[in-house]
Amino acid sequence: MTGVLFAANVPAQAPISAATAAGETERFDAIACLDERARRRATPARPVAPGRYIEVQGPQETLLIRLAQGVTHVGRGLAADLRLDDDSVSRRHALLLNRSSGVRVLDDRSSNGTFVNGRRIFEADLGDGDVLVLGRIVLRYLDA
Repeated sequence: MTGVLFAANVPAQAPISAATAAGETERFDAIACLDERARRRATPARPVAPGRYIEVQGPQETLLIRLAQGVTHVGRGLAADLRLDDDSVSRRHALLLNRSSGVRVLDDRSSNGTFVNGRRIFEADLGDGDVLVLGRIVLRYLDA
């Protein structure tokens, strides 16, 4: 049996930025990951009409996306209602169920998990101000 070895000049680990090496958390622009459909639906964060919203923060601005009644598919895939174009987000990452009794989030078998207020969840009811983390994307649920 003959084995073939391929050698490449590959670093042992990914490059680390100076901020990460110093123990600082890197800032990530979640707004830059929104697709054009979501950006058009979003409004700048300011007093808004009563409703249920997802807040997306960027370094310069904060946007609010109003949740439609029923199911909102969140993910990286083209079919997602709320598309987040980042490799840390699965194509089908989570579902947001907007019902009369409140909003419920369900993990849609994502690779990196869905977190609410720092806890990994498979499903959870959302309350005003709850923080959702999908991959590297941080969102906040608002019930205005």
